[in-house]
Amino acid sequence: MNWLVTGGAGFIGANFVFRLLVKHPQDRVVVIDALTYAGSLETLEPVLKNPRFRFVKGDIADRDAVETVFADEDFDAVVNFAAESHVDRSISDPGLFLRTNVLGTQVLMDACRAAGTKRYHQVSTDEVYGDLPLDRPDLLFTEQTPLHASSPYSASKASADLLALAYHRTYGFPATVTRCSNNYGPWHFPEKMIPLMIVRALADRPLPVYGKGENVRDWLFVEDHCAAIDLVVREGRPGEVYNVGGHNERTNLQVVRAVLAELGKPESLISFVKDRPGHDLRYAIDPSKIEAELGWTPETRFDEGLRRTVRWYLDHRTWWERILSGEYAKYDAKMYGGRR
Repeated sequence: MNWLVTGGAGFIGANFVFRLLVKHPQDRVVVIDALTYAGSLETLEPVLKNPRFRFVKGDIADRDAVETVFADEDFDAVVNFAAESHVDRSISDPGLFLRTNVLGTQVLMDACRAAGTKRYHQVSTDEVYGDLPLDRPDLLFTEQTPLHASSPYSASKASADLLALAYHRTYGFPATVTRCSNNYGPWHFPEKMIPLMIVRALADRPLPVYGKGENVRDWLFVEDHCAAIDLVVREGRPGEVYNVGGHNERTNLQVVRAVLAELGKPESLISFVKDRPGHDLRYAIDPSKIEAELGWTPETRFDEGLRRTVRWYLDHRTWWERILSGEYAKYDAKMYGGRR
């Protein structure tokens, strides 16, 4: 297969590229990425010289750039990871999220329709469902759960999902959608919760925890997520949504304590900060559909995945230290410096 992976220089996209090139030695992968703050060619360095890999710098919302890539290639499948994805950033600048996450999705699908691409896959998030109450552990998000976005980020992702499904119904467009729980693992940009806590703990800096740390997330190791997407693109039914969850619910405070325990750091580093606006209480995915239809199940327990993640950050200091020495350091101070 010839794949186009958008946002392939980011966290999940890069891990997906690595999987394709290792697990499917006959496949070829083209990545288009705008290389914004969270995307880096350094992340893709392990595959840059692979003859089955090609990188194109470009913005998925730039129709000319996307059409140029499609003119050069005959893609069997397009997987759209390209997205602005940080909730706090979406609160500060909603317009950027709408441009990339909604208009960019439209541009990609229009290019696929024109080229007759066989499969298009939209990578989404459980955040489109809103949240669940903390006192009802029996409740889970299913594919039938109504969309109830809480932030500009989740609203933009919900919009993209609906657009993909509308293209399927209107045009017979071969789209599938996956909605995943919180990912973690190697190459995760250090504004996200787990890598943020790791790098700050290593520097003996305060670990900012929103509110009382009671918010619950279902954690999914990134390699398990990539395996699910690979399977859905190859065997999933067009027009369908598949929830992908890790069966690993933890409160934010439990996660932070687990990171500190792995690093042998004291819990006195925990610093509770003012809660974010509209902070969702609990996410919990029911992945029964993908398990029953396609036979996918997560393979990585949270404790094992966290141990592997911490070890990766210890072994790849140069990668994240370069990030923290640049623009992100200013963002870090802006977002958390006033909430001590």
